[in-house]
Formats: sequence, C-alpha cells, structure tokens
Amino acid sequence: MRQALLGGVAAILFTALGQVVPAKAAADCGALVRNKLDNVNLLSAVEVPASGDLPAYCRVLGYVRPAINFELRLPIEGWNGKFYMVGCGAFCGMLESDRPGFTNAMNFGLRRRYAAATMDSGHWGANSGDGRWAFANPVAEADWAWRAVTETARVGRAMVKAYYGTEQKHAYFAGCSTGGRMAGVEASRFPADFDGIVMGAPALDYTGLVATFFAWLVQANTGEDGKPIVTSERVPLIQRLVAQACHAQDGLVEDPHACNVKPATFQCKAAGGHDCLSTAEVGVLEKWYAGPKDSQGRQLYPGGLPPGSEANWPIWLTGRPPANAVIPFFVRDFLRYMAFEPDPGPGYEVTQFDFDRDPPRLARMAALYNAATWDPARGEVVPADLSAFARRGGKLVIWHGWGDPIVTPDFTIAWYEALARKAGGIEKLQGFARLFMIPGMDHCGISADNASVTETGIDPLSALEAWVEQGTPPHALLATKRRPDGGTQWQRRICAWPDKSCAAP
Repeated sequence: MRQALLGGVAAILFTALGQVVPAKAAADCGALVRNKLDNVNLLSAVEVPASGDLPAYCRVLGYVRPAINFELRLPIEGWNGKFYMVGCGAFCGMLESDRPGFTNAMNFGLRRRYAAATMDSGHWGANSGDGRWAFANPVAEADWAWRAVTETARVGRAMVKAYYGTEQKHAYFAGCSTGGRMAGVEASRFPADFDGIVMGAPALDYTGLVATFFAWLVQANTGEDGKPIVTSERVPLIQRLVAQACHAQDGLVEDPHACNVKPATFQCKAAGGHDCLSTAEVGVLEKWYAGPKDSQGRQLYPGGLPPGSEANWPIWLTGRPPANAVIPFFVRDFLRYMAFEPDPGPGYEVTQFDFDRDPPRLARMAALYNAATWDPARGEVVPADLSAFARRGGKLVIWHGWGDPIVTPDFTIAWYEALARKAGGIEKLQGFARLFMIPGMDHCGISADNASVTETGIDPLSALEAWVEQGTPPHALLATKRRPDGGTQWQRRICAWPDKSCAAP
C-alpha cells in the first residue's frame, strides 16, 4: 500500500498534466500507471503471461471520470502496430474482458496481436439488462450514449504511444447490438476515432426499437389474464408452419422478403385441431410480423419479426423454461429508467405504453442515444450524417442476421438505403460502407440452435483490414454454419447488399 501511495505521489510531482511517459520496453509495463491523462485514473498495469491462444500482454485497468471503467491489453511481443476496440451489448454495465468469440470481444483482436480495449459504458449493472443505474442519472446516460467509447479510445491511443513509443498505424472498432449503435455514434459524431468500423446488428434507433417495438411485442403476447399467449411449447410448430409457407430448404429462410407469411392460414378450422393455431395465437403472430402501428395505422417502426426467425424466439420472446424471455424485462427497465424525461420509475409497467401518445415523448432521449431514427410521418429512416467519416477515408462493414428477432433486419436495410439516397446512390455508398445480410443468423449470432449461424462463422474484421489497408473492398463474406461436433453443416457466400449473385471476394 505504501509503495502504491508513493508511486501516486511521484506521478503528481514528476508528470505534467496530460504528458505521456513512454515505456522503453515491455519490462516497463508497470510504468504506464505513472502517466497522467486528463480526467483519467490509471489503477494498475501488470504483465500477464501467455495462456492458451492468448499472447503475453500488459494489462492496464483504470477509469475515465466519473465511472467509465476500461481495460487495455497490450501485446508484450509481436504487436501488429494497430489498435482494436470493442463495444458492449444491451445496457452493458460489466467489463467483459474475456468474452468469447467475436462479438464485443476484445480478445479476438488480442489474438491477432492488436492492442485491444473494452469498457463497461460508464456504470455498473447486476446484468446487461439492469437499467436502474440510469434512474434520474443524466451523466451516466450520456456516458452510455456516446462518451464511453470515444473517451476509452482516447486513453487507448495514449497508452499505445506510451508503451510502444509510437502511435498505432490503424484503429478499428467492432460492436454488435448496442455495440452496433455505438459504432454508428462513433462514425457520425467522432469520425476521426477509427479508420475502420465493424457494425453488427446495430440498434441504431434505440428508442424506437426498445421502447416502441419491444412494447408492441410484449403487449401483443399478453392475454387478458396477464399470461403469454404464444409460449415456448408452440414455437416448434410455428417454425415448421412458416418454413413450409416459405418453401424453406432445411428449415432455412434465405430471404424473408421473398416470403409472404399469412398467419390466418395457420388457424385451426375446428376446435381440437392439431398442427394449427388458435385464434389468439394467430392474432399475436399477425401483430408480431407486421410491427407496431398507432391507432391511425401509421407504422411506428419499420417491419416486424422476420419470417425465419422463429427458431430464435425462445431466448428473446417466449422464454425457455426455466429461463424467462429477455425482451419483457429489458423493455421494462428501459421504459422505467431510460426512455423518458423525467423517468417514470419502478412502478411503470410495459402495458402502460400508449402507441399514440408515447412515441413522440421519446424524442428527447432519442437525440441523445440514436444514430438513426424512424420517422412515422415520412415512413422512412433518417440516418445520422456519415459524410465526415467517408471524407477522411473511413470504412464501414455492416453485418446483420436475417433470423434476428430482436434488432430486426428491416430497419438496418431501410437505414442503409436511406444512406444510399443521401450519398447519391448505392455505388457511392459502397465506396465506404457495405452491408451483408446473413440467412438464419440470430441476434449477433448468439444462438447456435437449429438454423442459426453463430457469430464466429463470419470474419468481417479481415474484410475490413483488407479494405482499409490494401484498398480492396469486400464483395462478399463467407458464412459458415457448424454442427455441434465442429464440422461444417453448410457455407454461404454472402454478397454485399443488394447484390445476390456476387463472384468470389
């Protein structure tokens, strides 16, 4: 303790405000805590030996005031000269430094000898769906909305220069879901932070998605007795009926837009029928596939659940006993603590959301959180401006699963097409941003069940590196669905939207 205190005093006495003190070699990992950065507390810097497929690295822990906790991992040997930062999912609230796979996982970059970084978005939560931290807390909301990523990137750049004695050659960001929203915020508000961005299943219109769309899903499936109408036991039947209606091979709906599902055709013709649905169940599906509307019939969020996403409903919509569904609890906390100003608080229930009165009340927080917004009056997405990111040569690779029942793919496509109109056409947009739609993939590739593709079945980072560093734009991504034993079940070449007949990348 005494040594730590002396070290802190030495930092105050001998380090000028904002000065970066270079570490001469890997042995100087511990010296990084002597750096003083504006509004940053560096807590520790220690060497971690190589383990498994991870190289030895210098681990730096700290926080940006008041509460953005971060971790940096700097390869001791073989640094590739680049910086890699990841976002986080849902409301974040945890420092998931050892998250597996690719999605929001810093070790994906560390394995490739990147200097890697992650953060908790500026608060602590019991889990990523815990929204209590935001109750009457505008500072924490701003940290989660935009400040956590750009501030951590600032610290990352300084620590890279201090440790290696030189700045990174390139900086990349990768995030999915809320991390995808963070990617959109970075590209539009802080276009100089990163040279390339991987944006997965982006929750760009967070207020429209989590408040309006999720409330619609929950209310549609709540019976008069307060219990769910469509339950997890009924999902396999619904999945089979939709696959038949869509003429899906092996249960995989390649393109939901080519499938016109009519739930009324699934309804039982007589009481006690088998392999059919009740009138109440059909009513839920009609609302789920159509998406939210107000009393005048205006679409409040583009589209609804994509046909072919049914295999992925249990986690998000119906629950998988004994586990409850995620969406009802997630939207509840968002509405209680994050969606409105002022916050209604813990007494608010999702069933109180009014689809005529409440969507306009989201505008204030939408301006803080969103990287794009659906305009019901115009019936189109209004995207944030990415022109500065494009002008400085930034590249954006977007990926989204067709089987995503939480951040629905229709918004991403509508946003991308709105960007194309602003850019002067799809070809001009593809000069800096390309979209890849992956059949069957669940939200961020989280589920490996049934027809889903896991997020590790694609590699958008390699495609982005080739684009940024070699000027080779990705014409396609290779998506792989693996069997439980690790073998390949199928592979698809995913063309850059809207192409459906691309050649080899």
